[in-house]
Amino acid sequence: MKMTNERIRFTGAQGHDLSAILSRPSGEPVKACAIFAHCFTCSKDLKPVVNISQALTRHGIAVFRFDFTGLGESEGEFSDTDFSSNIGDLVAAAEYMADSLSPPSILVGHSLGGAAVLKAAARLDEVQAIATIGAPFDPEHVKHLFAGSLDTIEETGSATVTLAGRSFTVSREFVEDLETHGMEQALHELSRPLLIFHSPLDDTVGIENAARIYRAARHPKSFISLDQADHLLLDSADSTYVGTMLATWAARYLPN
Repeated sequence: MKMTNERIRFTGAQGHDLSAILSRPSGEPVKACAIFAHCFTCSKDLKPVVNISQALTRHGIAVFRFDFTGLGESEGEFSDTDFSSNIGDLVAAAEYMADSLSPPSILVGHSLGGAAVLKAAARLDEVQAIATIGAPFDPEHVKHLFAGSLDTIEETGSATVTLAGRSFTVSREFVEDLETHGMEQALHELSRPLLIFHSPLDDTVGIENAARIYRAARHPKSFISLDQADHLLLDSADSTYVGTMLATWAARYLPN
C-alpha cells in the first residue's frame, strides 16, 4: 500500500509551534487514525517510530507523529516542559486531528510517551484502543536517567544532563511534576482496550513495569513480549513487528 507523508505545524499545550508528520494511505480509505507519542528526549523521526508508523499505515491506519515541545523540530525550550505539558501536547494533537481529519481512535506511546498516553486517554473520549511500548509504570522512573544530578537540581533549580549523547536542562519543576502522576488510578479507570509491548531484556525500563501496568489495568488487556529487543527497538525487524501486531490487534476494537 502506498502512503503519503504530510508535514504539519500545530499549537501545543504551552502555545508553541509543534512539528508533526501525518502518514496516511494513498488512494485508499483511512480505517482509523492514531497518535504516536515518542520516548523521553527522542523525536518523531527516530527510525523505530517511523517503522511502526509505516506498518500501521500499510494496514489503513493514518498516523500522526509529533515532537513534544522543546524537542526535535518543535519550538519551545525543553527546560520549560514537564510530564504534564507532554500530556497537554498529546491532547492538543488530538484536537488538531479532530479538526483537520478525524479524532484519533488509537493512542500509541513509547517509553515515557507510553505513560503519557495512559494519562491523556482520560481526556480523549473518542479513543478506542491504547498501546504502550516499553513504558514505565511510574513516570518517576525516568529520574534514574539523571540520578547523579538530582542533588544539583534540588539545590540550584536545574542541571544540564547528558542523555543519549545530547545535553538537556532538567528543572526542579520537571522532577516535582513527575512525582504528582500516580498511574494506579489512571489505569484502573482507563476503560479502554490496552496492549502492552515490552522486552524482557529491556535494561532501561525493566520488564516488571509491564507486569505492574498489566495488573493495574482492567480487561480487555493484552501483553506481547518483544523477545530479544532493546528498549528503543533499534532492530528494524522489532519495530516493524510492533506496528504489524498493533494494527492486527486494534482492528478488533475499531468500527467496521
